[in-house]
Amino acid sequence: MEVLQAAKLWLSDLYDSDTRTKVEALIQANNEELIESFYKELDFGTGGMRGIMGVGSNRVNKYTIGKATQGLAATLLEMYSQDIAVAIAYDCRNNSDTLARVAAEVLSANGITVHLFEALRPTPELSFAVRQLSCKAGIVITASHNPKEYNGYKVYGDDGCQIVSPFDKDLIAKVKSLTIEEVKFDASEELIHRLGAEMDLKYLKQLKTLSLSPEAIAANADMPIVFTGIHGTGAVLVPPALKEFGFNNIITVKDQDVIDGNFPTVASPNPEEPAALKMAINEAKKQNAALVMGTDPDADRVGIAIPNKNGDFELLNGNQTGSLLVYYLLNRWQELGKITGKEFVAKTVVTTDLIDVMANDMGVTVYNTLTGFKHIGALIKSLEGK
Repeated sequence: MEVLQAAKLWLSDLYDSDTRTKVEALIQANNEELIESFYKELDFGTGGMRGIMGVGSNRVNKYTIGKATQGLAATLLEMYSQDIAVAIAYDCRNNSDTLARVAAEVLSANGITVHLFEALRPTPELSFAVRQLSCKAGIVITASHNPKEYNGYKVYGDDGCQIVSPFDKDLIAKVKSLTIEEVKFDASEELIHRLGAEMDLKYLKQLKTLSLSPEAIAANADMPIVFTGIHGTGAVLVPPALKEFGFNNIITVKDQDVIDGNFPTVASPNPEEPAALKMAINEAKKQNAALVMGTDPDADRVGIAIPNKNGDFELLNGNQTGSLLVYYLLNRWQELGKITGKEFVAKTVVTTDLIDVMANDMGVTVYNTLTGFKHIGALIKSLEGK
């Protein structure tokens, strides 16, 4: 009866006709789907929310996204008195573009300036845009590497990293206290600005400044690299980024270059799973490639495969990839005389201690944070400029 009462609230004029029709059908069916859709409100946690798309309070839809965004707007308006801007990006998932638009409309209706990417873009570029445009927050519509039925909502702070306390606790409290009547859906179009190629160029230019071994790249410019975005945002920017660095022989997996939120070639778009990189590895074998790279739908997770001594490709786990990266960076920084005593490595407590050993061997401080990149980001922010 409680579920039925919750569902009937969604039959009011506050919800659009399409939503009301779908809710009526759920009520008529009176099955498990009705319970799953309405038995609670979708959890809004410290990093945002993620769930199955559909109608109902426990689903990702226009109204749950709208409520989350109204909570974010209210929190920002309390934190900052003026000059509030928010950047928004979205991935390839079904409905991501329309849900991003809903978020933009709600923010603008609250008098907040919005910088909305004109098409799908990787999450790391959203972080860059937040800082580049001096935004107070950022939003990404994505469910990361979850199956196609899911979507989600991630919130970023002014440092371009996912939010931490007290911002996250204040935001959660605001979202939970809101009713749908309080959500402002009427957009102020003049406050919504589009982001596109100009931001891409700035981002790629900034990335190139991180290159530490241009002579090594020049000597191996034609090294065959196979990349797959697994139908997601990586296809938009990873090949251009590699070419910007100087790699000329980037081979993509054509069937997975297609932007598609149904992920037709994989069961799960998680590049850290062997099945998701199977097509890329097959292509690498044909091309005699030296490296396979894959990214998840919003391109903040990477999978790496390399040939072993027998020529068979092996997928590295995150600890192996992280160790190789840190080993290279420490050694290259030392060769270039860039280690001055102010440098540090930040990692989480669940990441391999091999990194601690390597850093300590070079006299570089290691900080171990709680699990989650947002805690690394908070540490970086506290030490930035020092």
